[in-house]
Amino acid sequence: MTTLEITVEKLVYGGDGLARLKSDEQRAQTVFVPFVLPGERVEARVVDQQRGLVRARLERVLQASEFRTDPPCPYFGRCGGCQYQHIDYDAQLRFKSEILRETMRRTAKLDLAIEIQLHPSPPLHYRNRTRFHVGHKPQFSIGYFRPGSHELLSVRQCPISSPLINRALEVLWNSGEAGRVPTEIGEVELFANANDEKALVELYLNASSYNRNGLIAFARELAAPMPEVQGIVAFPKWHPVGRQDKAPEPDLLFGEKIMKYDLGSETYRISAGAFFQTNRHLLPQMVELVVDDRSGRIALDLYSGVGLFAVPLARRFERVVAVESSRVSAADLRSNVPGNVKVSSQSTEAYLESAAGTLKPDFIVVDPPRAGLGTAVCAQLSKLRAQNMTYVSCDPATLARDLKQLTLGGWQISQMHLIDLFPQTFHIETCVMLRR
Repeated sequence: MTTLEITVEKLVYGGDGLARLKSDEQRAQTVFVPFVLPGERVEARVVDQQRGLVRARLERVLQASEFRTDPPCPYFGRCGGCQYQHIDYDAQLRFKSEILRETMRRTAKLDLAIEIQLHPSPPLHYRNRTRFHVGHKPQFSIGYFRPGSHELLSVRQCPISSPLINRALEVLWNSGEAGRVPTEIGEVELFANANDEKALVELYLNASSYNRNGLIAFARELAAPMPEVQGIVAFPKWHPVGRQDKAPEPDLLFGEKIMKYDLGSETYRISAGAFFQTNRHLLPQMVELVVDDRSGRIALDLYSGVGLFAVPLARRFERVVAVESSRVSAADLRSNVPGNVKVSSQSTEAYLESAAGTLKPDFIVVDPPRAGLGTAVCAQLSKLRAQNMTYVSCDPATLARDLKQLTLGGWQISQMHLIDLFPQTFHIETCVMLRR
């Protein structure tokens, strides 16, 4: 394999550094290499090459950046979970801001005239939810996949996860090395509450049929040294057949299926399998930023989840409409919201198609999944008479695509915030305020 000596130009979304070099034909080639920083001179070995595009593996740093630092995790570089642990945390924020701004310019042709406001997080032990893969042959193993593969890397600790999650990981290792982790378990997800004093354990099985008594015995063994465990639930492997699209109910093995999560003055019920944000430190700040001092007659909360924003919005608006298509999350949403919130358990697109003509919200919140809003929803939002909207995004590329359409539809960007929910990784959470 060819070895290159290159100078890194910048970081790109996904975690890689980008460099350019001339080939013999004088045609510029773009080189992507992980675990580097802008301005560094490095030696990298080519692992894949296509026309105009080279992917390489870092071999040696020849000239290091002033922002390079020692990773806090012994698995960094071998584990696929983190990409930025070699970068000073303040520099991580600056690089993410540059990536976000460039994505707006390249994808949406938006040259932001406003400052991207940064909201840092404690850089370690911030995750309240972590999912581990489990292996059983040739011996027990639990950890993460290696970068770009499905090869399991065993880990004994995870410095970005909460202390309680790390304690549970140690207990899982003890049971696994004693041969007492059932082979039906393919993944384990650990979810801790806001103060890291309670945990919900979700077991994802690699089979639709299983020894339930064996799983119950394991659940009791797991909970015995950890009184913090509030519940343990199993999710059987599901194979939809034909038009069947309803997954089986999770199997409660121990305790309760739900977690109570306190966030400021609000308390949320979160069931096993429901989505909830993963940074236990920044969530209060994020909710305050989105809801702010908004008030009025009607607020619309799209992709509402368990009601992270709908609950505080209900204290400020006469009426809130919360739309959530997930069956599990919608059930929690109904439990969490007060009486002035109407819950619609259908897709956002379907709801807007049926209600857009009569709906006159004062304020809209959208918090879509990674795929973003899409053309139809953006068009429907532009037809509504709302004057203010906040867009919460976990993917800068789909955010840029949607903002391009929204701005063409009459919306203007008034503020952009980068909320660093995922330190040490390339992931970018953005909160954008729009107005007419």
